[in-house]
Amino acid sequence: MLDSLEVSYVTIDLPFRLNHVNCFMAKGEYGWTIIDSGLHNSITYNKWKPIIKNKKVANIIITHYHPDHYGFAGRLQELTGAKVFMTEIDKNTAIRNWGEKNIDSLGENYYKCGIPKETAYEMANNEAGFTPLVTPYPKVDYFLQEGNKFYFGKYEYEVLNAPGHSDGLICLYNKEKSVLFSTDHILPKITPNISYHFHGERNPLEKFLESLHKFKKLEAEFVIPSHGEPFWNANKRIDEIINHHYERLSKILEILVSPRSVYEINNLIFGRNFTSHEMRFAIGETISHLEYLVNRGECTKEMVNGIYIYKI
Repeated sequence: MLDSLEVSYVTIDLPFRLNHVNCFMAKGEYGWTIIDSGLHNSITYNKWKPIIKNKKVANIIITHYHPDHYGFAGRLQELTGAKVFMTEIDKNTAIRNWGEKNIDSLGENYYKCGIPKETAYEMANNEAGFTPLVTPYPKVDYFLQEGNKFYFGKYEYEVLNAPGHSDGLICLYNKEKSVLFSTDHILPKITPNISYHFHGERNPLEKFLESLHKFKKLEAEFVIPSHGEPFWNANKRIDEIINHHYERLSKILEILVSPRSVYEINNLIFGRNFTSHEMRFAIGETISHLEYLVNRGECTKEMVNGIYIYKI
Protein backbone atom coordinates (compact mmCIF):
# COMPACT_ATOMS: atom_id res chain seq x y z
CA MET A 1 0.00 0.00 0.00
CA LEU A 2 2.81 2.45 0.82
CA ASP A 3 4.30 1.84 -2.62
CA SER A 4 1.03 2.81 -4.28
CA LEU A 5 1.02 5.99 -2.18
CA GLU A 6 4.63 6.66 -3.32
CA VAL A 7 5.74 6.94 0.30
CA SER A 8 8.87 5.38 1.84
CA TYR A 9 9.36 4.14 5.41
CA VAL A 10 12.38 5.20 7.43
CA THR A 11 12.30 3.17 10.64
CA ILE A 12 14.79 4.39 13.26
CA ASP A 13 15.89 2.38 16.30
CA LEU A 14 15.21 3.75 19.79
CA PRO A 15 17.00 2.74 23.02
CA PHE A 16 13.75 2.09 24.91
CA ARG A 17 11.17 -0.63 25.46
CA LEU A 18 9.36 1.00 22.52
CA ASN A 19 12.33 0.33 20.29
CA HIS A 20 11.58 2.13 17.03
CA VAL A 21 9.85 5.08 15.40
CA ASN A 22 8.53 5.15 11.86
CA CYS A 23 9.45 8.25 9.90
CA PHE A 24 8.36 8.76 6.30
CA MET A 25 9.51 10.51 3.16
CA ALA A 26 8.14 11.19 -0.29
CA LYS A 27 9.30 13.06 -3.38
CA GLY A 28 7.37 16.11 -4.51
CA GLU A 29 7.54 18.79 -7.18
CA TYR A 30 10.08 20.89 -5.26
CA GLY A 31 12.02 18.14 -3.50
CA TRP A 32 11.59 15.55 -0.79
CA THR A 33 9.37 15.90 2.26
CA ILE A 34 10.24 14.07 5.49
CA ILE A 35 7.77 13.36 8.30
CA ASP A 36 9.41 13.11 11.75
CA SER A 37 13.06 12.61 12.51
CA GLY A 38 14.09 10.32 15.41
CA LEU A 39 16.29 11.19 18.38
CA HIS A 40 19.40 13.32 17.92
CA ASN A 41 22.04 10.60 18.35
CA SER A 42 24.58 8.73 16.25
CA ILE A 43 22.13 5.94 15.37
CA THR A 44 19.73 8.42 13.82
CA TYR A 45 22.49 10.38 12.08
CA ASN A 46 23.91 7.21 10.54
CA LYS A 47 20.44 6.18 9.39
CA TRP A 48 19.59 9.46 7.71
CA LYS A 49 23.00 10.30 6.23
CA PRO A 50 22.96 7.84 3.30
CA ILE A 51 19.21 8.35 2.75
CA ILE A 52 19.43 12.12 2.25
CA LYS A 53 22.70 12.02 0.32
CA ASN A 54 22.25 13.65 -3.09
CA LYS A 55 18.59 14.41 -2.33
CA LYS A 56 17.04 17.84 -2.18
CA VAL A 57 15.02 17.79 1.04
CA ALA A 58 12.62 20.70 0.90
CA ASN A 59 10.37 20.16 3.92
CA ILE A 60 10.42 18.48 7.32
CA ILE A 61 7.07 17.96 9.02
CA ILE A 62 7.15 17.27 12.77
CA THR A 63 3.94 15.69 14.02
CA HIS A 64 4.62 16.49 17.70
CA TYR A 65 7.35 17.53 20.11
CA HIS A 66 8.25 14.18 21.70
CA PRO A 67 11.97 13.38 21.35
CA ASP A 68 11.65 10.38 19.03
CA HIS A 69 9.78 12.56 16.51
CA TYR A 70 11.29 15.98 17.08
CA GLY A 71 14.79 15.31 18.39
CA PHE A 72 16.82 15.16 15.17
CA ALA A 73 14.79 17.82 13.34
CA GLY A 74 17.19 20.67 14.10
CA ARG A 75 20.23 18.71 12.94
CA LEU A 76 18.36 17.41 9.90
CA GLN A 77 17.46 20.99 9.02
CA GLU A 78 21.13 21.97 9.30
CA LEU A 79 22.12 19.10 7.02
CA THR A 80 19.49 19.77 4.35
CA GLY A 81 18.45 23.41 4.58
CA ALA A 82 14.83 22.24 4.63
CA LYS A 83 11.92 24.23 6.01
CA VAL A 84 10.37 22.84 9.20
CA PHE A 85 6.63 22.63 9.82
CA MET A 86 4.92 21.85 13.15
CA THR A 87 2.20 23.25 15.39
CA GLU A 88 2.94 26.37 17.39
CA ILE A 89 1.72 24.68 20.58
CA ASP A 90 4.24 21.88 20.34
CA LYS A 91 7.06 24.13 19.18
CA ASN A 92 6.61 26.18 22.35
CA THR A 93 6.12 23.10 24.51
CA ALA A 94 9.39 21.60 23.31
CA ILE A 95 11.36 24.68 24.33
CA ARG A 96 9.54 24.90 27.67
CA ASN A 97 9.80 21.19 28.43
CA TRP A 98 13.59 21.07 28.27
CA GLY A 99 14.11 24.53 29.70
CA GLU A 100 16.00 24.86 32.98
CA LYS A 101 12.97 26.25 34.84
CA ASN A 102 10.86 23.19 34.06
CA ILE A 103 13.64 20.72 34.86
CA ASP A 104 14.33 22.46 38.19
CA SER A 105 10.69 22.18 39.26
CA LEU A 106 10.11 18.67 37.98
CA GLY A 107 11.61 16.79 40.93
CA GLU A 108 9.47 18.76 43.37
CA ASN A 109 6.34 18.08 41.32
CA TYR A 110 7.09 14.36 41.31
CA TYR A 111 7.64 14.48 45.07
CA LYS A 112 4.17 16.03 45.49
CA CYS A 113 2.81 12.90 43.78
CA GLY A 114 4.02 10.86 46.74
CA ILE A 115 7.09 9.52 44.97
CA PRO A 116 10.07 8.96 47.31
CA LYS A 117 12.38 11.97 47.02
CA GLU A 118 15.36 10.06 45.62
CA THR A 119 13.21 8.44 42.93
CA ALA A 120 11.49 11.76 42.15
CA TYR A 121 14.78 13.49 41.42
CA GLU A 122 16.08 10.51 39.44
CA MET A 123 13.02 10.91 37.22
CA ALA A 124 13.67 14.64 36.83
CA ASN A 125 17.30 13.97 35.92
CA ASN A 126 16.15 11.42 33.36
CA GLU A 127 14.04 14.12 31.70
CA ALA A 128 17.00 16.52 31.76
CA GLY A 129 19.12 13.84 30.08
CA PHE A 130 17.05 14.21 26.92
CA THR A 131 18.23 17.76 26.26
CA PRO A 132 21.15 16.73 23.99
CA LEU A 133 18.78 14.33 22.20
CA VAL A 134 16.46 17.17 21.15
CA THR A 135 18.90 19.98 20.43
CA PRO A 136 19.66 21.99 18.41
CA TYR A 137 16.03 23.06 18.20
CA PRO A 138 14.81 23.47 14.63
CA LYS A 139 13.86 26.85 13.24
CA VAL A 140 10.15 26.44 12.57
CA ASP A 141 9.24 28.14 9.31
CA TYR A 142 5.51 27.47 9.28
CA PHE A 143 3.01 26.64 12.01
CA LEU A 144 0.65 23.86 10.99
CA GLN A 145 -3.06 24.33 11.59
CA GLU A 146 -6.04 22.04 11.17
CA GLY A 147 -7.26 22.13 7.59
CA ASN A 148 -3.87 22.79 5.99
CA LYS A 149 -3.47 20.64 2.88
CA PHE A 150 -0.38 19.50 1.02
CA TYR A 151 0.80 16.72 -1.25
CA PHE A 152 2.83 13.91 0.23
CA GLY A 153 3.79 11.36 -2.39
CA LYS A 154 0.97 10.76 -4.83
CA TYR A 155 -1.93 12.21 -2.84
CA GLU A 156 -3.07 15.31 -0.99
CA TYR A 157 -3.43 15.14 2.80
CA GLU A 158 -5.27 17.30 5.27
CA VAL A 159 -3.83 18.24 8.66
CA LEU A 160 -6.04 17.16 11.58
CA ASN A 161 -5.48 18.22 15.17
CA ALA A 162 -5.30 15.24 17.53
CA PRO A 163 -4.62 16.49 21.08
CA GLY A 164 -4.02 14.03 23.90
CA HIS A 165 -0.65 12.36 23.45
CA SER A 166 0.66 15.90 23.08
CA ASP A 167 -1.30 19.14 23.06
CA GLY A 168 -0.30 19.95 19.49
CA LEU A 169 -0.10 16.53 17.85
CA ILE A 170 -1.31 16.33 14.24
CA CYS A 171 -2.33 13.52 11.91
CA LEU A 172 -2.61 13.51 8.11
CA TYR A 173 -5.67 12.25 6.24
CA ASN A 174 -6.32 11.53 2.57
CA LYS A 175 -10.05 11.24 1.90
CA GLU A 176 -9.69 9.87 -1.64
CA LYS A 177 -7.96 6.67 -0.51
CA SER A 178 -9.21 6.80 3.09
CA VAL A 179 -5.62 6.75 4.38
CA LEU A 180 -4.66 8.10 7.79
CA PHE A 181 -1.12 8.79 8.97
CA SER A 182 -2.09 8.37 12.61
CA THR A 183 1.31 9.27 14.11
CA ASP A 184 1.02 8.46 17.85
CA HIS A 185 -2.71 9.13 18.06
CA ILE A 186 -3.86 5.64 17.10
CA LEU A 187 -1.42 2.74 17.43
CA PRO A 188 -2.06 -0.88 16.47
CA LYS A 189 -0.76 -2.84 19.48
CA ILE A 190 -0.31 -0.40 22.36
CA THR A 191 -2.33 2.53 23.62
CA PRO A 192 -0.68 5.93 23.20
CA ASN A 193 0.63 7.39 26.44
CA ILE A 194 -1.71 10.14 27.64
CA SER A 195 0.14 12.08 30.33
CA TYR A 196 -0.08 15.28 32.29
CA HIS A 197 3.42 16.74 32.72
CA PHE A 198 2.64 19.66 35.08
CA HIS A 199 2.19 22.12 32.21
CA GLY A 200 -0.06 22.59 29.22
CA GLU A 201 -3.54 21.08 28.93
CA ARG A 202 -4.79 20.10 32.40
CA ASN A 203 -7.15 17.40 31.14
CA PRO A 204 -5.36 15.67 28.26
CA LEU A 205 -7.36 12.44 28.57
CA GLU A 206 -10.61 14.30 27.91
CA LYS A 207 -9.07 15.96 24.83
CA PHE A 208 -7.77 12.59 23.65
CA LEU A 209 -11.15 10.87 23.96
CA GLU A 210 -12.87 13.79 22.23
CA SER A 211 -10.41 13.64 19.34
CA LEU A 212 -10.84 9.86 19.00
CA HIS A 213 -14.58 10.34 18.63
CA LYS A 214 -13.89 13.02 16.02
CA PHE A 215 -11.64 10.63 14.10
CA LYS A 216 -14.31 7.93 14.09
CA LYS A 217 -16.33 10.15 11.75
CA LEU A 218 -13.58 9.75 9.13
CA GLU A 219 -14.09 5.97 8.99
CA ALA A 220 -10.49 5.69 7.79
CA GLU A 221 -9.77 2.36 6.14
CA PHE A 222 -5.95 2.22 6.13
CA VAL A 223 -3.90 3.49 9.07
CA ILE A 224 -0.15 4.18 9.01
CA PRO A 225 1.17 4.64 12.57
CA SER A 226 4.47 5.94 13.91
CA HIS A 227 5.05 2.75 15.91
CA GLY A 228 4.16 -0.71 14.64
CA GLU A 229 2.83 -1.88 11.29
CA PRO A 230 0.08 -0.32 9.16
CA PHE A 231 -3.37 -1.78 9.72
CA TRP A 232 -6.93 -1.67 8.40
CA ASN A 233 -10.12 -0.35 10.03
CA ALA A 234 -9.33 2.65 12.19
CA ASN A 235 -12.67 2.62 13.98
CA LYS A 236 -12.20 -0.88 15.35
CA ARG A 237 -8.93 0.15 16.95
CA ILE A 238 -10.37 3.46 18.17
CA ASP A 239 -13.12 1.60 20.01
CA GLU A 240 -10.55 -0.69 21.62
CA ILE A 241 -8.50 2.29 22.84
CA ILE A 242 -11.56 4.13 24.21
CA ASN A 243 -12.69 1.00 26.06
CA HIS A 244 -9.20 0.56 27.52
CA HIS A 245 -9.32 4.01 29.09
CA TYR A 246 -12.82 3.55 30.49
CA GLU A 247 -11.69 0.28 32.07
CA ARG A 248 -8.69 2.03 33.63
CA LEU A 249 -10.90 4.81 34.97
CA SER A 250 -13.18 2.23 36.57
CA LYS A 251 -10.21 0.49 38.17
CA ILE A 252 -8.95 3.78 39.61
CA LEU A 253 -12.36 4.50 41.15
CA GLU A 254 -12.22 1.08 42.83
CA ILE A 255 -8.75 1.90 44.18
CA LEU A 256 -9.97 5.25 45.52
CA VAL A 257 -12.22 3.59 48.06
CA SER A 258 -9.23 4.48 50.25
CA PRO A 259 -7.54 7.91 49.84
CA ARG A 260 -4.23 7.52 48.04
CA SER A 261 -1.37 9.43 46.42
CA VAL A 262 -0.59 9.34 42.70
CA TYR A 263 2.36 7.07 43.42
CA GLU A 264 0.25 4.57 45.37
CA ILE A 265 -2.42 4.53 42.68
CA ASN A 266 0.21 4.17 39.95
CA ASN A 267 1.73 1.12 41.64
CA LEU A 268 -1.65 -0.53 42.09
CA ILE A 269 -2.53 0.04 38.42
CA PHE A 270 0.71 -1.09 36.82
CA GLY A 271 2.08 -3.40 39.51
CA ARG A 272 5.64 -3.67 38.27
CA ASN A 273 9.00 -1.96 38.58
CA PHE A 274 9.89 0.69 36.04
CA THR A 275 13.06 2.43 34.97
CA SER A 276 13.10 6.18 35.70
CA HIS A 277 12.25 6.78 32.04
CA GLU A 278 9.27 4.42 32.13
CA MET A 279 8.08 5.73 35.48
CA ARG A 280 7.72 9.23 34.04
CA PHE A 281 5.25 7.91 31.49
CA ALA A 282 3.38 5.78 34.03
CA ILE A 283 3.02 8.62 36.54
CA GLY A 284 1.98 11.07 33.82
CA GLU A 285 -0.70 8.66 32.62
CA THR A 286 -1.95 8.06 36.16
CA ILE A 287 -2.26 11.82 36.74
CA SER A 288 -4.18 12.33 33.48
CA HIS A 289 -6.76 9.74 34.50
CA LEU A 290 -7.09 11.21 37.99
CA GLU A 291 -7.50 14.74 36.64
CA TYR A 292 -10.16 13.48 34.23
CA LEU A 293 -12.09 12.07 37.20
CA VAL A 294 -11.60 15.25 39.24
CA ASN A 295 -12.90 17.33 36.32
CA ARG A 296 -16.00 15.13 36.13
CA GLY A 297 -16.61 15.41 39.87
CA GLU A 298 -16.04 11.69 40.45
CA CYS A 299 -13.16 12.20 42.86
CA THR A 300 -11.41 15.03 44.69
CA LYS A 301 -7.83 15.90 45.54
CA GLU A 302 -6.25 17.80 48.39
CA MET A 303 -2.75 18.53 49.64
CA VAL A 304 -1.88 16.58 52.78
CA ASN A 305 1.58 17.13 54.30
CA GLY A 306 2.92 18.28 50.95
CA ILE A 307 1.49 15.33 48.98
CA TYR A 308 -1.57 15.34 46.71
CA ILE A 309 -4.16 12.84 47.93
CA TYR A 310 -7.08 11.70 45.78
CA LYS A 311 -10.30 10.24 47.17
CA ILE A 312 -13.96 9.66 46.36
